[in-house]
Amino acid sequence: MTLRNITCAVTLCLLTLSGQAVGKTEVPPYKNKSLSIEKRVDDLMGRMTLREKVLQLQNRGAGRLDEIDRIFNGESFGCTHEMGTTAAECATMYKELQQYMLTKTRLGIPIITSAEGIQGILQNNCTLFPHALAQGSTFNPALIQRMTEAAGEEAKVIGIHQILSPVLDIARELRWGRVEETFGEDPYLISEMGIAFINGYQKNRITCMPKHFVAHGTPSGGLNCAQVSGGERELRSLYLYPFRRVIKETNPLALMTCYSAYDGVAITGSPYYMTDILRGELGFKGYVYSDWGSVDRLKTFHAITPETDEAGRLALEAGVDLNIDSAYDNFERMVQEGRLDIKYIDLAVRRILTVKFQLGMFDAPYGDPKAVSKVVRSAEKVALAKEIADESAILLENKNQILPLDLAKYKSIAVVGPNSNQTIYGDYAWTTRDTKEGVTLLQGLKDVLGNKVTVRHAEGCDWWSSKKDKIAEAVEAVRGSDLAIVAVGTRSTYLGRSPKYSTTGEGFDLPSLELPGVQEELLQEIKKTGKPMVVVLIAGKPLAMPWVKENADALLVQWYGGEQQGRSLADILVGKVNPSGRLNVSFPRSTGNTPCFYNHFITDRNEPFDQPGSPEEPKGHYIFDAPDPLWSFGSGQSYTTFEYVDCALSDSVLTDKDQLTVTVKVKNTGKMDGKEVVQLYVRDRFSSVATPIRQLKAFRKDLIKAGATNTLTLKLPISELALWNARMQEVVEPGEFEIQIGSAADNIHFTKVITVKGK
Repeated sequence: MTLRNITCAVTLCLLTLSGQAVGKTEVPPYKNKSLSIEKRVDDLMGRMTLREKVLQLQNRGAGRLDEIDRIFNGESFGCTHEMGTTAAECATMYKELQQYMLTKTRLGIPIITSAEGIQGILQNNCTLFPHALAQGSTFNPALIQRMTEAAGEEAKVIGIHQILSPVLDIARELRWGRVEETFGEDPYLISEMGIAFINGYQKNRITCMPKHFVAHGTPSGGLNCAQVSGGERELRSLYLYPFRRVIKETNPLALMTCYSAYDGVAITGSPYYMTDILRGELGFKGYVYSDWGSVDRLKTFHAITPETDEAGRLALEAGVDLNIDSAYDNFERMVQEGRLDIKYIDLAVRRILTVKFQLGMFDAPYGDPKAVSKVVRSAEKVALAKEIADESAILLENKNQILPLDLAKYKSIAVVGPNSNQTIYGDYAWTTRDTKEGVTLLQGLKDVLGNKVTVRHAEGCDWWSSKKDKIAEAVEAVRGSDLAIVAVGTRSTYLGRSPKYSTTGEGFDLPSLELPGVQEELLQEIKKTGKPMVVVLIAGKPLAMPWVKENADALLVQWYGGEQQGRSLADILVGKVNPSGRLNVSFPRSTGNTPCFYNHFITDRNEPFDQPGSPEEPKGHYIFDAPDPLWSFGSGQSYTTFEYVDCALSDSVLTDKDQLTVTVKVKNTGKMDGKEVVQLYVRDRFSSVATPIRQLKAFRKDLIKAGATNTLTLKLPISELALWNARMQEVVEPGEFEIQIGSAADNIHFTKVITVKGK
């Protein structure tokens, strides 16, 4: 071989090797699916600049499809959200956004897409299920899990990874506007519903965000965001209970903090609450997401610091990882100036990136825009919305069994009231202003009745003002009919959506719990006609309605029942559906009767010698009235009747490591199939610290055929009998406990006694 040939061969070899080196793209470890999440996170964080880390701690609104490059400018953020588009539009935009994150940013870090999902995915055209309060009144966690499985399917095709729900707040302050977002007044019921809610979404690899941590739902004066008063025992026994159970049983990947303070300490800026309790005591492993503006409120609301930057530092060091306002914007400069230790940024970034890997976002971040039309608001999902509405409605009064309506008796029916012809979804419902997305009560009745019955309609009044000019029209419609169905209550909205004037919802708190406006006067004038009157309460909270209890022939309650509310109510009124909802929050006799929750201490209601008073003859604790609820937790009637036949316990002597099995036999003694909710309450007969008169610890809803007897089994872990003693130790004290089996908190059928042995 000549020198020229050798030179050419060497050159060719070098060129080949060089080409191989250039053509081969090294895959960084963080993009290697076979490695552990921990190793992938370690590798990615080692490649990130300080600015890239700081941006992972922030949310950036998505905007429109044509705004992606302007808004994100080649940088990846921790989280994004979109509000106001349709499901199809959102799916297309999110797919483009994730492609942008993976291909147009330096490291290709995907972005968490979040959405409100308390009653379904709140993009326009998604299935709108009943609101949270209505979900709670079903007393059917399995049904709610089916709901979030369905909603999760919609989220998945849209490309949504994170749902800003469920609300684990406790509804004990009824003036508070956000009662409708809760599952009710009882921490056990809230836990069961919250667990089911999260499990459904997680089946579709959608992470939920239980909120508002912690003690947010009983603000002073019922005013949204006001501070909550209480002590350590109340904190752990009541407010922490749902979070403890939900975290333990579902392992949520995210959690939202709250606006409020507990016992004077702003939660968002507190290491004690956000780290010591949340991560230490409760074992939370995910990342913490600020409520919108809650970090900045450490400055503007709680006045802890005069500086926004300092508010951001306090929140981050407390344990709030991802912030929604602007308080984290200057973290890069603060680190450079020595005002913020980078270890806190690294810790928060690690938590956020870990969740992104856990959700599979680095490998498959996309939705499926082409499948939106097939998956979103399918016929099956609309039917499920109707089923949930059916099971959530609560029949509280039914004098002389006027319901279900015997249509042979009525040639004409007047459908009146401010809520008679309006779909009412509740807050956080991203729906259009008109009623096309849902069915009103009037529409539902017209569909069910057809040409058999003449239907007359008049609103009679609005839902908020003192105007009486339309009452006469409604009265006239009733006089010309055989029966009046009067729909009253409240209405909610969010961020400018219809209706214009809200009487419930976030930021819409009430000073009085009487029916707003002149709605009760409307009812009184209709009563004077002498025609039978069925009242339908469509509301986001219980109201003080003693006149209705006394004077209405029937009262049917439907918390905001979603898009199929009107069709569900109509089917119940005519007997196509047997109501099976139960009260998840007690009704007060008056505003002054609040709080009126069922699980009170023995000292907090009547003395043994008390008698209910009246204006004519004052007596008792409340000299003009009784302190008990008008309708108590767990109440609800059916179109059939049930007899509690027998109750048996698996044992009568147990330890704190055991589980009690309770077997209850219930017979349907009526002529219609119906669902009964068997409720198990516990009372600690003697304890070192005060304990509630009874506490719900198990329940079961079962369909019982007419004439049939069902045997229902309920499980009670004895560890559920624990209390926080005088030394703030969580213990099950030895002694006697009552096991109460009832159909409501104030309707107990069996009381058995067990003994818990000491160690």
